[in-house]
Amino acid sequence: MELPYAEPYKIKMVESIKRSTKEQRLKWIKEADYNLFNLSSDKVFIDLLTDSGTGAMSDKQWGEMMVGDESYAGSSSFLKLKEVVKNITGFKYFLPTHQGRAAENVLFSALVKEGDVVPGNSHFDTTKGHIEFRKATAVDCTIDEAFDTSIIHPFKGNVDLGKLEKVLESHPKEKIPFVILTITCNSAGGQPVSVENVKEVSKLCKNYGVPLYFDSARFAENAYFIKKREPGYQNKTIKEIVKEVFSYGDGMTISAKKDGLVNMGGFIALNNKEVFKQATVFNIMYEGFITYGGMNGRDMGALAVGLDEATEFDYLESRVEQVAHLGKKLVEYKVPVLQPFGGHAIFLDANKFVPSIPREEYRAQALAIELYIVGGIRGVEIGTVLADRDPFTRKNRFPDLEMVRLAIPRRTYTNNHMDYVAATLKNIFDTREEAKSGYEITDEAPIMRHFTVKFRKI
Repeated sequence: MELPYAEPYKIKMVESIKRSTKEQRLKWIKEADYNLFNLSSDKVFIDLLTDSGTGAMSDKQWGEMMVGDESYAGSSSFLKLKEVVKNITGFKYFLPTHQGRAAENVLFSALVKEGDVVPGNSHFDTTKGHIEFRKATAVDCTIDEAFDTSIIHPFKGNVDLGKLEKVLESHPKEKIPFVILTITCNSAGGQPVSVENVKEVSKLCKNYGVPLYFDSARFAENAYFIKKREPGYQNKTIKEIVKEVFSYGDGMTISAKKDGLVNMGGFIALNNKEVFKQATVFNIMYEGFITYGGMNGRDMGALAVGLDEATEFDYLESRVEQVAHLGKKLVEYKVPVLQPFGGHAIFLDANKFVPSIPREEYRAQALAIELYIVGGIRGVEIGTVLADRDPFTRKNRFPDLEMVRLAIPRRTYTNNHMDYVAATLKNIFDTREEAKSGYEITDEAPIMRHFTVKFRKI
């Protein structure tokens, strides 16, 4: 018989997680103003709020934690990380930051001005937030296939070249500081971008004299999909694919809390010396000296190892296939999910799951809350709440997709946990006709409201 798949690691340490009753969870979520971010972790059974900094580190990473050099300037941990970043990405210049949004803040402070336009493929919340905070505009140029959860397309994160060229044509290049390409594309459901698309985007950018940057939080997972799906890459290593993808761009930001396999960290990597010098000023202002940038030496050491581990095929196969395991179970149960499955998360299609709840009552948020109440599982809304209000009209922006993201932490949960999640969702789906109303907002921040927003049940 064919041997079943087995994870390429064994478990060395475990952490207890608490169970609770439905009655307790009803009380807790009300006290949290129906915002899942407000729950303390001990009130959550399976935490799929995010895959950012929530994964498990390897024994080799923990070994680096013990030998980290905590020198303020020029630590050996920094030099080790700098060398790994150069080897994996190919970029010449490197600035550490404490996480991805900090990297965006530093780089965008140097490059983005009021009135600018920044095209890309479905900017995520922090990216769009940093752009709009500077009174600039983020323009979504993702292919239309990304917005139909039932269409099977191997690279739903791809940029629509026609949409992008229209933006590049209609604005002077001085008003477009860069194009940003998110790999994988989180807001489109953790969907990958092909090498062919990266090359074409790069060519367009060069034709119009506009730099190309990558939001690289899940760059390794993107490379895995390229190896599995794109012709001509089956025999290439993950590291070879990563190096090629980055060769078409001018720089990158990264939340290393994803494909860096660490709990805290990020960085900027660049080829342009002048941009590096500009970013250095803001890095010192916001993050710390340029050889630590908000990170401990031990964290930089762990990240150096994590980047190497994350770009190995065996690890990525285990990681992406666990996500697919949950997705296949949900499809089996006829629960509506975004297909093909993303690399880091399963996205529930709330428009198909609970169409009876009006969009104005935040149906995806209502579904996320129900998942917590029924099963103690914490996901996150990727829909109208996250889309925020239009910065000029202050009206809700209603995106094409209303989703609940179930982000799977790396090397953390077993497939038994995934089966529990799937069974919980099947039970909710079977009773979906009972869902008639959602929630209204009682308090919200002017930007990136989803983190601290308060709701009332209607």
